[in-house]
Amino acid sequence: QVQLVESGGGTVQPGGSLRLSCTFSGNSFRIYDLYWYRQAPGNKREWVASIASEFKNAETNISDSVKGRFTISKDLAKNTVNLQMSSLKPEDTAVYFCNARHDALRRYYWGQGTLVTVSS
Repeated sequence: QVQLVESGGGTVQPGGSLRLSCTFSGNSFRIYDLYWYRQAPGNKREWVASIASEFKNAETNISDSVKGRFTISKDLAKNTVNLQMSSLKPEDTAVYFCNARHDALRRYYWGQGTLVTVSS
């Protein structure tokens, strides 16, 4: 059974940086596509960034809303997927969720989320 645990959230001033991590517990980290989503109060959950499995060359994609400010990466040795966030804006305030997916196997997992607050 896969479990995902996010960490690294907190309160930061506008213009600041945070690094979120998601630790994947379970087998076969390499075969999953990994995503970061976020959900602000009153809003739908939105996709932020993704990094594909090793079978897809770990291709990364970033939402236009955070492009140039956020980067996604993964550490195969630690089974973590990271979201480096910089030049943070108040509108980045949200709960950030980690998601692991394998469409062919129909396996979908979510973490509990970590809160990021950008405020002066």
